[in-house]
Amino acid sequence: MPNVSSVSEFLLLAFADTRELQLLHFALFLGIYLAALLGNGLILSAVACHRRLHTPMYFFLLNLALLDLGCISTTLPKAMANALWDTRAISYQGCAAQVFFLFFLFGSEYYLLTVMAYDRYVAICKPLHYGSLLGSRACAQMAAAAWGSGFLDAVLHTANTFSLPLCQGNVVDQFFCEIPHILKLFCSDAYLREVGTLVFSVSLTFGCFVFIVVSYVQIFRAVLRMPCEQGRHKAFSTCLPHLAVVSLFVSTTIFAYLKPPSISSPSLDLVVALLYSVVPPALNPLIYSMRNQEVKDAVRKLLQYMFLNHQ
Repeated sequence: MPNVSSVSEFLLLAFADTRELQLLHFALFLGIYLAALLGNGLILSAVACHRRLHTPMYFFLLNLALLDLGCISTTLPKAMANALWDTRAISYQGCAAQVFFLFFLFGSEYYLLTVMAYDRYVAICKPLHYGSLLGSRACAQMAAAAWGSGFLDAVLHTANTFSLPLCQGNVVDQFFCEIPHILKLFCSDAYLREVGTLVFSVSLTFGCFVFIVVSYVQIFRAVLRMPCEQGRHKAFSTCLPHLAVVSLFVSTTIFAYLKPPSISSPSLDLVVALLYSVVPPALNPLIYSMRNQEVKDAVRKLLQYMFLNHQ
């Protein structure tokens, strides 16, 4: 076995060394972060303040907005601070915290998206049973199960990852502590142990993906059998945003963690990391509000109330 090293901090070396590019990255990240805060904050406020949106679908959307805020707040503030102050270091404990919260929040979000697929399936395929299957207590239990599953997944991966010996230094070619890059620093036999844990998580994730696909097959079959065109349009308008979010989340995450090593490069890894960790939290509020008239009306009323009260 190579010499085991003791590490007190990691160096995040994803970006160029020139000061101009560092400030450009800071400005870009700041813009994306503010957009995510604004979009998800408006979703949270609209759902919380409007009784018309106190339904299972919007309850789960509120949870999704909370998770998106947590996801983007785990990575971007530290990356912005490093770019602004021309530093690269993140403490060992800080890196472990990033890994924990990323697994917790991303895992919870994926399980929540699975629950949201079930919500749409019941609403469209079993509308007469919607109230009994998705009452307030059932919704709270399903949301708690999604958050709890993400938490257990995060504990498993974080404890397993940071109990392994490091043999390859402390340089991470990314702007946050990403598991695939940290795994490269482990001794070879330790790497294989963590890969086994990842395989378990991927298997569970694949099971959720199959459930989502089967749910949407049933949903589209039911929608296409609807005799009224207006009913079909309304059903599609409530399903397509969720389907778009699932597609964006799954495609970017799977590519990030399962892409072949032969096509890996620092620039590609950086782009993929941005796509799955930064872009979805910023775009999800826009995706959910574009085709949802109820959300747009609630946000418009909220903005009007805020502006009128500050005049």
